[in-house]
Amino acid sequence: MEEEPTHLPLVVCVDKLTKVYKDDKKLALNKLSLNLYENQVVSFLGHNGAGKTTTMSILTGLFPPTSGSATIYGHDIRTEMDAIRKNLGMCPQHNVLFDRLTVEEHLWFYSRLKSMAQEEIRRETDKMIEDLELSNKRHSLVQTLSGGMKRKLSVAIAFVGGSRAIILDEPTAGVDPYARRAIWDLILKYKPGRTILLSTHHMDEADLLGDRIAIISHGKLKCCGSPLFLKGAYGDGYRLTLVKRPAEPGAPQEPGLASSPPGRAPLSSCSEPQVSQFIRKHVASCLLVSDTSTELSYILPSEAAKKGAFERLFQ
Repeated sequence: MEEEPTHLPLVVCVDKLTKVYKDDKKLALNKLSLNLYENQVVSFLGHNGAGKTTTMSILTGLFPPTSGSATIYGHDIRTEMDAIRKNLGMCPQHNVLFDRLTVEEHLWFYSRLKSMAQEEIRRETDKMIEDLELSNKRHSLVQTLSGGMKRKLSVAIAFVGGSRAIILDEPTAGVDPYARRAIWDLILKYKPGRTILLSTHHMDEADLLGDRIAIISHGKLKCCGSPLFLKGAYGDGYRLTLVKRPAEPGAPQEPGLASSPPGRAPLSSCSEPQVSQFIRKHVASCLLVSDTSTELSYILPSEAAKKGAFERLFQ
């Protein structure tokens, strides 16, 4: 475990949280403890059934813990959920939207639930719709939106109404790369002044968004720290992927390279031995792990970064 950023305000304190489901006696959470701080995104990583959604459901008051507790802004989740909900925003794993309401009406509705003033709602809604890039869908019914647009709206709802503690359960699940990038940008833009717990299956997403990454397995916290700390402690190195440029039509190919099938773009004339030789000049212990018709992949050990080899390689 990496040392916690105690110079930041503590917002969410999870203390020995345990959950046992009565139906099958399954232990979903096993004395889980975790602290979340202001101005940070904590990426919650774990396999299916690890306890991520159970933790988030307890924090948002969907059901109580079997034992242990948690506080959000000093309020106990067991007895003070009404006070907690004033500052709490939630994006569940599956969209919970009203087909017969428009994009604007959704944002207005959830803001009014938190007693935000009308004028303030108008300003926040205008800004949020612009940031979502949904200006042309402002007055469209939700049932007419694409899956990616619905997911962006679900994430936006978590941030409206003055919410400062944000729970996002797999916010980019099932969306296309463009919508996924838009959701990332939204989260990063609205991070200041908030505390965000985000569950994901994607390592690149956890790395990009998370100030800290918490890894959970079988209901227990296994490790927690910054992406750099975890890479240094557990990583084998960095993966370098090189995309091969297709050869020009009619261009001569390297001896021994297979010809491209008729009607398809010619295969690349990229020479793997030459590329590997160049990389090994700077990172002697690099390992070629994949050589396909379109790309080359190498593992570069972490030690090479400390010696400045990466800087020389990419000059």
